[in-house]
Amino acid sequence: MTNETYILGIETSCDETAVAIVKNGTEVISNVVASQIDSHKRFGGVVPEIASRHHVEQITVVLEEALTESGLNWEDIHAITVTEGPGLVGALLIGVNAAKAISFAKQKPLVGVHHIAGHIYANRLEQEFDFPLLALIVSGGHTELVLMKEHGSYEVIGETRDDAAGEAYDKVARMLELPYPGGPQIDRLASEGEVTIDFPRAWLEEDSYDFSFSGLKSAVINKIHNAKQRGETLKNEDIAASFQASVVDVLSTKTLKAAKQYNVKQVIVAGGVAANNGLRTVLKEKFSSTNIPLLIPPLHLCTDNAAMIAAAGTIAYEKGARSGLDLNGNPSLLLK
Repeated sequence: MTNETYILGIETSCDETAVAIVKNGTEVISNVVASQIDSHKRFGGVVPEIASRHHVEQITVVLEEALTESGLNWEDIHAITVTEGPGLVGALLIGVNAAKAISFAKQKPLVGVHHIAGHIYANRLEQEFDFPLLALIVSGGHTELVLMKEHGSYEVIGETRDDAAGEAYDKVARMLELPYPGGPQIDRLASEGEVTIDFPRAWLEEDSYDFSFSGLKSAVINKIHNAKQRGETLKNEDIAASFQASVVDVLSTKTLKAAKQYNVKQVIVAGGVAANNGLRTVLKEKFSSTNIPLLIPPLHLCTDNAAMIAAAGTIAYEKGARSGLDLNGNPSLLLK
């Protein structure tokens, strides 16, 4: 008799087809990701229909590879977890329907998982949580501060009112004619440039932990347009460094303020933009002068993967959450 729990996770919310198996919510047994970056690069962003078609082609292959890599059999798997939302609806449906088919065929419990909960729980694959904790989620579609008082409990205390940080990165990257995905390109350029332009910081109301990056994005675009009209030459490296300094300043300052106000025992960073070197460096500097531990996952767990879905799904499964075979993809799913 064993107390070990093996959870299979499926993630297809955007442009990665991923399947993983996680033991006891903390140990990755297998984690297979099929990326679509090369397919979307020529369009400068993710094309939903192409993403969905690739998921259809890849899901069975990735699923079989994850199971083979784990060395487990279907009898060893306790439950099937899958990203229910948010995300691209067509892409979500591929993963959801694959999960429902497995659940039905293998008679395994089915659990729908929130994509952002997955990003948060990517951190637990590296270190155990200590509550209450504060999570800063920074990705292409989300910028949020989430307070957690226990496992599976999420209180959003701040969120973006317009563009997410990752969206702003991608739009500025397009203005600078950088290849997709734009975030890593901006981060690389920023490390080679200097902060020579004082771009705005949207602090919003004094007591607000919300974010706004639309004005910053517009300021960068206007700066580039005005320089071109005057015949001036701006260094892309300096534009990237100045833009990133503004984003990172707001994210890190609000996170530190919230961590102190809510007296948290841990701060974790999650989402694709958590891979940004500029953000990682400044957060580490700011929290080094506090007694609040800062957790930032390794790069391979920052971007979309299925291990994070299985990790979050383990908590939901242990709390008794179950989804029926009427589970559907929900692109507007709220974190609660």
